[in-house]
Amino acid sequence: MRSPSTGTVEDSSSALFPVGREGKLPHCTSPVEGLRMDRDPVHEPVMVAQVVELLTAVPPGVILDATVGTGGHAAAILDAYPSLGLLGIDRDPEALQIAAARLARFGDRVVLQHARFGDLGVVVDEAWAAGQGRWPKSGEVVSRGVLSGALFDLGVSSLQLDRPRRGFSYRHEAPLDMRMDPGDARTALAVVNETDVDELAEWFRASGEGRLSGRIARAIVRARPIETTTQLAEVVAAAVPAAARRRGHPATRVFQAIRIAVNVEPEELAAGLPAALARLAPGARCLVIAYHSGEGRLVKQIFERAIRDGCVCPLDATCRCGGELELRWVFRGSRGASASEVSVNPRASSARLWAVERPSPTGDAEG
Repeated sequence: MRSPSTGTVEDSSSALFPVGREGKLPHCTSPVEGLRMDRDPVHEPVMVAQVVELLTAVPPGVILDATVGTGGHAAAILDAYPSLGLLGIDRDPEALQIAAARLARFGDRVVLQHARFGDLGVVVDEAWAAGQGRWPKSGEVVSRGVLSGALFDLGVSSLQLDRPRRGFSYRHEAPLDMRMDPGDARTALAVVNETDVDELAEWFRASGEGRLSGRIARAIVRARPIETTTQLAEVVAAAVPAAARRRGHPATRVFQAIRIAVNVEPEELAAGLPAALARLAPGARCLVIAYHSGEGRLVKQIFERAIRDGCVCPLDATCRCGGELELRWVFRGSRGASASEVSVNPRASSARLWAVERPSPTGDAEG
C-alpha cells in the first residue's frame, strides 16, 4: 500500500501513524520535569486556517484529533468553537505531555489518550460509554453517531525530527530508532540490520528511489552492522551516483521508507481511518492532511470506498444506481497549503488536505 513519495522525511506533521503498545495518559496529565513549554520546540501545525474553516459547519459535540501531537490544531479548533470538545490521541507520550500542558486551559473540554490508530475504534467507543471524565464536555451530545468531526494530520513532527535521540533524522548522530512510541519493540536498528535485501529494495522503490533501490539495499547489507543515523546516511550517500546526490540529500527517501516500515504506517491508517468514518454523526466531517503520495493515495482509496458503500456501480463510473450514499466529498480531490503559509513554514509545501462528510438533512457540500 505504498507509492513513490512527493515529500521527505524532514517534512513534518503532527504525528506519525500510531503503532505499538496500548495505553493512556490521564486527562490533563502534567508534563514531566524538563518538558516546559518555553524551552521545548512546539510543532507548527500546517493548514490550520483551512482546518478551522472546514469545521464551521459541523454540529456541536466532540472532535477526534487522531494525531493530536503537541496540540496545535486542537488549540485552534477549541478556541474557534466553544461548542466543541476534543478527544485527542497520539502514540508519542512526549508529545502528549506537551499537549496536556498546552491544552490545560480548556479544562474538561479536552481528554487525551495514549493510543494507536489500530485501536481508534475501541478508544472512542470506550470513552463514549464511560462518559464524564473520559468523554470531553461539549455544547451538545450528538443524537446519532459519536463524533462531530475527525482530524488526521499524518507524517512526522518537528518534535520528533528535532530530538536527535529519537533517531528520525540523518542530520544528527543518534542510534537508529524511529519509533513513534519509545516503548515499542521494533526499532530502525532491527529493520536495517535484519531485513533481507529484496524487501529493503522494495521499500526504497516504493518511496521513490526507482532504479537505485537495489543498489542502495545491497550497500546497506554489505555494511552491516549499521548502528547510527549518520552511519546509515553515509552508506546510502556512498551508494548513490554523484548526479543523484545533487538533487538533495540521498538518504531522504531511504529514511522515510525505514520509518514507514518501523511504524507500520499504511496498515495503521487502513484500520483507523475507516473506524473514524463509521463514527461520524450527521453533518460531521473527517479531514486528513497527508504528506507523501503513498499516504494520499491510501486516504483517497479509503474515502472512495466509504463514499461508494451504498452504491453498486463500478468504482470508476459515476453513480447511477440510486443508492443512498452515507458519505460524500466536501470538495473534489485535495487542497494544498497557501503560498503565504509555505513561505513561512516550508514544511507545509508537501501537505495535501482531503475532506469528506456525512450529509445532514439540510447540509450542502462545497463545490
